[in-house]
Amino acid sequence: MSVPGRRGSTFTRLLRHGFTDPSAAERLLGAPELASVRADPVILDALGATADPDLGLLGLVRMAEAQQPDELRTLLDTLIAAKPLRDRLLGVLGASEALGDHLARHPHDWHALVTYETADLHPGVPEFELGLAEARDAVSLRIAYRRCLLAIAARDVCGTTDVREAAAELADLATATLRAALAIASAEAPEDAALCRLAVVAMGKCGGHELNYVSDVDVIFVAEPVESAGENGDNGNADETRAMQAATRLAARMMRVCSDTNIEGTIWPVDANLRPEGRNGPLVRTLSSHLAYYDRWAKTWEFQALLKARAVAGDAALGAQYTEAVGPLVWQASERENFVADAQKMRRRVIDNIPPAIVDRELKLGPGGLRDVEFAVQLLQLVHGRNDATLRSGNTLDALAALAAGGYVGRTDAAQFDEAYRFLRAMEHRIQLYRLRRTHLMPDDPAELRRLGRSLGLRTEPVAELTKAWKRHAAVVRRLHEKLFYRPLLDAVAQLAPGETRLSPRAAGQRLEALGYADPAGALRHLEALASGVSRKAAIQRTLLPVLLGWFADSADPDAGLLGFRKVSDALGKTPWYLRLLRDEGAAAENLARVLSAGRLAPDLLLRAPEAVSLLGARGGLEPRGRDILEQEVLSAVGRAETAEGAVASARGVRRRELFRTAAADLIGSYGTEENPAESDPGALVDRVGNAVTDLNAATLAGALRAAVRAHWGDTLPTRFAVIGMGRFGGHELSYGSDADVLFLHAPREGVDDQEAARAANAVVAEMRRLLQLPTADPPLLIDADLRPEGKSGPLVRTLASYAAYYRRWSGVWESQALLRAEPMAGDADLGRDFIELVDPLRYPADGLGEDAVREIRRLKARMESERMPRGADPTLHAKLGRGGLSDVEWTVQLLQMQHGWEVPGLRTTRTRAALAAARTADLLSAEDVQTLDEAWVLASRVRNAVMLVRGRAGDTFPSDGRELAAMARYLGYETGHVGDMLDDYRRATRRARGVMEERFYGG
Repeated sequence: MSVPGRRGSTFTRLLRHGFTDPSAAERLLGAPELASVRADPVILDALGATADPDLGLLGLVRMAEAQQPDELRTLLDTLIAAKPLRDRLLGVLGASEALGDHLARHPHDWHALVTYETADLHPGVPEFELGLAEARDAVSLRIAYRRCLLAIAARDVCGTTDVREAAAELADLATATLRAALAIASAEAPEDAALCRLAVVAMGKCGGHELNYVSDVDVIFVAEPVESAGENGDNGNADETRAMQAATRLAARMMRVCSDTNIEGTIWPVDANLRPEGRNGPLVRTLSSHLAYYDRWAKTWEFQALLKARAVAGDAALGAQYTEAVGPLVWQASERENFVADAQKMRRRVIDNIPPAIVDRELKLGPGGLRDVEFAVQLLQLVHGRNDATLRSGNTLDALAALAAGGYVGRTDAAQFDEAYRFLRAMEHRIQLYRLRRTHLMPDDPAELRRLGRSLGLRTEPVAELTKAWKRHAAVVRRLHEKLFYRPLLDAVAQLAPGETRLSPRAAGQRLEALGYADPAGALRHLEALASGVSRKAAIQRTLLPVLLGWFADSADPDAGLLGFRKVSDALGKTPWYLRLLRDEGAAAENLARVLSAGRLAPDLLLRAPEAVSLLGARGGLEPRGRDILEQEVLSAVGRAETAEGAVASARGVRRRELFRTAAADLIGSYGTEENPAESDPGALVDRVGNAVTDLNAATLAGALRAAVRAHWGDTLPTRFAVIGMGRFGGHELSYGSDADVLFLHAPREGVDDQEAARAANAVVAEMRRLLQLPTADPPLLIDADLRPEGKSGPLVRTLASYAAYYRRWSGVWESQALLRAEPMAGDADLGRDFIELVDPLRYPADGLGEDAVREIRRLKARMESERMPRGADPTLHAKLGRGGLSDVEWTVQLLQMQHGWEVPGLRTTRTRAALAAARTADLLSAEDVQTLDEAWVLASRVRNAVMLVRGRAGDTFPSDGRELAAMARYLGYETGHVGDMLDDYRRATRRARGVMEERFYGG
């Protein structure tokens, strides 16, 4: 019969010792097997010190129940008398349910925890080989492996080893296990073993001597015939073939010994997918075959993986030959084109492939996780290890220490990285140890979080303390993992910390060169100018530049980005808001970096008025402004000006700012940023640019018209005046470098003589053109009136009646086609509408076009193709006149508009894409044909925009300069190194469009 007061006392004691279910614990303590120790306080004290006292007590009871009586007495007596064993055994039971299961199945294995009584004794491969020596098959190997694992886990949870030492012991145990598995495989297939020399090379964390509790063990197999210098000729080839077949069977058998699941579970999967060609390549290769692959086909990431290669099992001499042969290849990898970009792309791809639901719980692959530390360290090793052999370690923490010692990483940054990495690895170890399952996810169950926190020594509020520490260390890694690459460059030039080891000029140049800078010396000069000194401005620059340098490096022209940033900073550095904007507005700095490094146009526009950088951080700062708002601003500025020249200068200043806004939005939408991914619909980008530049040019023309009228006639011109947009201007499809195609129209006011009105209209046109072409720092707006009646030979401006007379008597079908794009843009709105009413019957003729007119349009198109293509231009890559380019698509659409516009209202539009959609709705084109034509038209339009953005001048063909081509590829959504894919895709899209055009326009 229990005593109530005593029961309450026990319950309280159990709670105080960390038990979460005191009732269940009290029942377990009442188990008869524990009768001799339940009253001894040392057991409760030891359980209370474990990660999970409830789990530890349950494991102890299960283990005790499995013991024979004599063995049980020995166990319990030893537990009471020997604190080291007590702490190890109960520590393991309280941290690992899986190892508790093992001890319940193999109750004598607790003796493995007595073997290592000395705290500073850390076993290596020979000791583990001895522990596995009796294994003769897969089952006995698993049992022996778990027995060795018990000892490692005990030292780990008791703090005898730190996380680095535990990882090294796990790698040594893996090495011993691979050797044992190969021995078992060889014993099972002695005929295969006799034919070949097989070496097992560890990769990844096993190769780096930093393994987890449960992880794939990455390996590469290399083999040679036993008689490698044997017979020549056919017999020698046959011997090699048989040897490789035998080696493949042997390697596969060895992998099954480790990986297959039986009653004792599995050890860990052996993964050979890091081999040449991955899972599609042969499992085993000769040394010469490996080297031939690495010499010709290997990608950057494969050399990065080889950094950790370490021969661990099989033929030691062959393994050493392999590592010696591939070593030099590893340290030459940074000389490969796009080395850093390829590596960073691979890292981003890993993050992008994490399911969104778990990305915030990913300890290994997520942002701020273990892979960020390892990636940053390996990248720096590969850049500088070619000249500094002290950096050539496969171990992350050793390499980080060597980087700090050599000045390649700041000591403070390295210390923070080291601390964060150790903490994250300790979390990973304890999470895996619980059930011995391969996982890198932070648990979401409060009980598991409590166990994890307590296992790391967090006892007051385990869950809250653990979460806080994890977030803090992850934030440190996120902050440092890219800056680690760039901050030493600033330290090398700023020279603010005497005595601190820093990058040498040569090492700094190597790093910048690896990042893609063509002029490392020039880049260092810019960094020195920006970051040197003790001023507040220099301090903020030193904070900003590590991140900015990374964004510049992610572009096709890092040098241009850094130079542009220096120029903008020189111009605005003394203003109170500039650096504060970049520091405090998260998107502003990245937006600026993208704009400055993507080509010439946007930086040129910005440097003419650097204060426009404020648009990059303002909410909605990159949204296009409508024509009404723009026109109101322009006309207000014109009204405040004292001269016509000053008025148009103000209007052109607005145009420059808005061109920058449009170009910046286009670039950022194409590249994407951390906050805003790239625009997925390229057609939306083209439409946005076309509409924005059209509205901007229309507002500028309205301002120039107002300025010209005010300068000579005051508020009212003697004649009503309108500007009609034509071509791409009227179609709202302007690119950055397009002229404004226009027609000028006037109508004398009541009581004004026709000749006076004509003189006034012509004077206004001449003054507008003069004002808009005055030499200033702002880009000119060129007016092209060549589409007027009689072309260059005809008058610049006509009355509505004159247009009507000409079109009635003289106009050809090509003029009707040109009028398809006519739309009023500035001046008298009523007069503009009268003009549209006049030309609608011409461009949308009743009952469509006759056969003669269709033949004439086709003849004109064929003539244009043969005569207007520039000499020497590649017709497959000319965006305007080339095969399947803008002209092909537009003429196809315009023929349909003239044939069917009278009966299909949707075709009565000046816009190509809208007309294509209407043709599909009216079943004039199939959905497939519309998609083909639209894709080609959008792509060609984007190519024209890209040429202007990248080169700073208009063009219709892809540039020949490699950097400019690369910048265009990035703008068009291609990753670094894929210029060839861009050109192939362009040719493919336009070839298909040409096929549709020939069928629909020429009639097959």
